[in-house]
Amino acid sequence: MELTGETRIPASREQVWAALNNPNVLRKCIPSCQSMEKKSPTEMEAVVKVKVGPISASFKADVTLSNVNPPESYTITTEGQGGIAGFAKGVSDVHLREENGETVVAYKVDVKIGGRIAMLGSKFIESASHKLARQFFERLNKIVTKKAEAQAQA
Repeated sequence: MELTGETRIPASREQVWAALNNPNVLRKCIPSCQSMEKKSPTEMEAVVKVKVGPISASFKADVTLSNVNPPESYTITTEGQGGIAGFAKGVSDVHLREENGETVVAYKVDVKIGGRIAMLGSKFIESASHKLARQFFERLNKIVTKKAEAQAQA
């Protein structure tokens, strides 16, 4: 399954980049994220509780950053295991560009899902994935905007 999209955040590219690389910010932005820990400059580990339809599971995910080009782009590779619920593997290409005083975050995600959760069907999973992405970017936008406004006032 492939997801693409973009969102506008009224903050500098550097501020958005910093937020996207801060485990504490990511934990607050990822829906139902239980923990997010930085293992190295390019590796993180997360635990995310996911409910898709009748299936609920905790996924332990390893996150690796590659092709890092601050503050413009990177590739995020994620591999998560959810026990009997299944697994999720994804590769995300993220690009940030400044436009009219805002930062546009564009993303392309290729996700593979297997196990019980995959039995729900691609349309159902795609709908849930779009909802999670929307929630993530709404939260990110709120956090970054609030921080940018505070820095501008200081």
